[in-house]
Amino acid sequence: MASTTSSSPLPSGRAIFTKMPDLLFIPEIVAGGLVWTLLAATDALVYIPRLEGWVVFVSIFCFVVTTIWLICFASGVNQKGAYWPTLDVAYHAIATAFYLSAAVLLAIITSSMSPPPLTPHQSEYRHHVAAVVMAYTATLLYAVHTVLSAIRWKSS
Repeated sequence: MASTTSSSPLPSGRAIFTKMPDLLFIPEIVAGGLVWTLLAATDALVYIPRLEGWVVFVSIFCFVVTTIWLICFASGVNQKGAYWPTLDVAYHAIATAFYLSAAVLLAIITSSMSPPPLTPHQSEYRHHVAAVVMAYTATLLYAVHTVLSAIRWKSS
């Protein structure tokens, strides 16, 4: 009789909400979603379009892919191949690099636009500052997820 136990080091189902690094999926999604939401709330004032476009692309791309990744883990699709731990590390490393570049660019944009106090654009500046904070938070979350996934991958 065949064994029904899985040899995959990756959790599936509800277990992803109880173990690190998979517990970081939800904070990654929230932080990433806040980056582009805060930028979208700036009343269409785009200071450097190509750079802000990269930041929005990174945050939406990582938001969507991390959501799909969470669904794959929750549904157990990640149990169907030995390559999933490697993909997990690779995706989170790429997301970390993307978010780091986006956070640095957004900080540069925000520092160059700093308006004097009590101007009509003060709320846009505050949205940009909050987006920078959330971009660095997302970078940190993805970096921690990458390191913990690499440790899990090496031990499997």
